[in-house]
Amino acid sequence: MRKKDHTPLIIRVVQGAFPMMEKWTPFLANQLFRLVFYIPVKYPVPAKEREAEKTGQPFSLEVGDKTIRGRQWGDSERPYVLFVHGWAGRGTQFRKFFKPIIAAGYQVIAPDGPAHGNSDGIKTSILEFEIMFHALYSKFGQPAGIVAHSFGGAAILYAGMNGLPIKKLVNIASPSIGDEILKTYLRAINGSWVSAERFKRFLIKKTGKSFDEFTAKHTAMNLPEPIDLLVVNDEDDKDVIMLHAEELIKVYPAAKLLRTSGLGHSRILKDEHVISKAIEFIGS
Repeated sequence: MRKKDHTPLIIRVVQGAFPMMEKWTPFLANQLFRLVFYIPVKYPVPAKEREAEKTGQPFSLEVGDKTIRGRQWGDSERPYVLFVHGWAGRGTQFRKFFKPIIAAGYQVIAPDGPAHGNSDGIKTSILEFEIMFHALYSKFGQPAGIVAHSFGGAAILYAGMNGLPIKKLVNIASPSIGDEILKTYLRAINGSWVSAERFKRFLIKKTGKSFDEFTAKHTAMNLPEPIDLLVVNDEDDKDVIMLHAEELIKVYPAAKLLRTSGLGHSRILKDEHVISKAIEFIGS
């Protein structure tokens, strides 16, 4: 039986059209590259996440022109752990963490980032995520620890470089190398490196910063205050290869590294060993 393709329709359309656009209409290819780069695809939410969502208390806050929505689990009088999902993710992806975290004496705060999950918006960027973190701190205070996945880890480190206080960060399957991030994106849209170079030049013109200046490898080297950092990466993760974790450890040698195998990019958030090590790290 042929395996069902779960790739969203919009991505399949871009995959088919982008190589021809690169060749024949490079201007339109550049525009499409930038558009899709800032738009997170929304995937169907599994039933178990829907069930977990119902058990949390909703909250909302304003970030620019967007309303950010999230959920809180546990005793609101306790210190909280902030969960930051990745690109095209949701707060409830961390559902397996919630009961153990609450049993360890914390409450859970899990927002859906701008243009993600139940929050407003179609497109977003690392800059909007940074604004969201400050709004969360204003509402709930500073977290006892942060658990971040994929893009969420890069976003929290970027905010940390710019002054957001971070005590303990568990960074799971988070990219850190600029060119590798772009290669992963190019594979998703069937693009060539020519488009990546054009995007790099566009970003410098738009922001005054290189693409690398937004990456975790750069931000970790430029944190104003030291943080406790646990880096978790799976040897079989095809989206964020182990090299990302190894390079992050090189530039931030005080960090601890937890290697796993056989979990990939998403299932790592459901692994009991990873969850227990994350809670142990936050409580240490």
